[in-house]
Amino acid sequence: MMKKNVIVILIDGGRVDFVKKSPNFIKLQKNSIFFPNSITYAPYTNASMHAFISGSYGNRNGTYSYWHSSNFKGNEFKTLTDYLKESDFSTCFDGHSDLILPKKNFDQYFVHNENEVDLVKKHGDLLREMKHVNDENKNFFLYLHYSQIHTGLKNEVLIPFDNFSKEYFDDTEKNKQRYLKLFENASSYLENMMSLIQSLEFDKNSIVLVLSDHGVSIGEKIGERGYGAFCYDYTIKTFAYLQIPGIKSDTIINQIRHIDFLPTILDLLDIKIDDSFSEIDGKSLVPLINKQNYTENIAFSETGNPLHEKSPPKIPNVKSIRTSEWKLILNEYDDTKELYNILKDPFEKNNLIGKKPDIESKLWTEFLKIERKSLV
Repeated sequence: MMKKNVIVILIDGGRVDFVKKSPNFIKLQKNSIFFPNSITYAPYTNASMHAFISGSYGNRNGTYSYWHSSNFKGNEFKTLTDYLKESDFSTCFDGHSDLILPKKNFDQYFVHNENEVDLVKKHGDLLREMKHVNDENKNFFLYLHYSQIHTGLKNEVLIPFDNFSKEYFDDTEKNKQRYLKLFENASSYLENMMSLIQSLEFDKNSIVLVLSDHGVSIGEKIGERGYGAFCYDYTIKTFAYLQIPGIKSDTIINQIRHIDFLPTILDLLDIKIDDSFSEIDGKSLVPLINKQNYTENIAFSETGNPLHEKSPPKIPNVKSIRTSEWKLILNEYDDTKELYNILKDPFEKNNLIGKKPDIESKLWTEFLKIERKSLV
């Protein structure tokens, strides 16, 4: 008997606060398991998605900065693509860069021109192509990367401004409206993709995962006009919608991590983790989905703050460790720390470092456990 297909739709730069208000995403939520508290490993694409595809943090898998996609340790960390290819899936990728995911074991690896592409047509054609694959009794894994929020921000924010531009940070309303326009285009794209998925009847035989790699700034914190400089929640707390045939819709507010989706998908497909490779950091979410006992896992994130340089550093210098209630941030570039009660202070304005020593100590202990496994 055939397994379920796997479709991943990545909304590059999607913010969780915007999806919660979007009619198209709310419609998607009615047919999905919605995770509004999914934490990304890195607030930028390549390290975030290498962690996702391998179920492991970048400080172990080798992709821990913008500069290290080629350093991914594919011989030590088995990816979702590897697992599915071994299970005789046809595998296909489309994105705006070959740095997003490892090419290994993708049968087709397309890189589109983000400034010219019509992604509704491009990705629609790939979905139709997968229908032919399925009609020949073969499973498929299709990864579709929606790049146009990224492209718009690059042209309208990242190029004309820097991380300390007064003009940018003085007009948060203009920043919000600029982002909203880009997001609405993403919402329209998603509506088209989900409609086509339904018409091709992939909703009946496919696991569909819609998620974001990271959020983006709209001017919340001076020093970050886009993403990748800090580890605040507007970039590292993202979202995911998981459609599983035969499983009812739900909203799961527990903190999860993007690294949890590899073991979750494998669990749903009844594919065992290969213990001849390095142990992964992610944990299957199937017990949580099935309302079984589930212990919340610590989420780790890191990035490289460029400060006043034009390019980010090659080694991460901002790191965070968090639960669903507390977050500890370590700014290694100036040797400072920040502590936030993110339930009471979701915008991270009241730094409690030095005021909650017991909480700080517990988070620091968890941080050290992760750092001991680090290759960096």
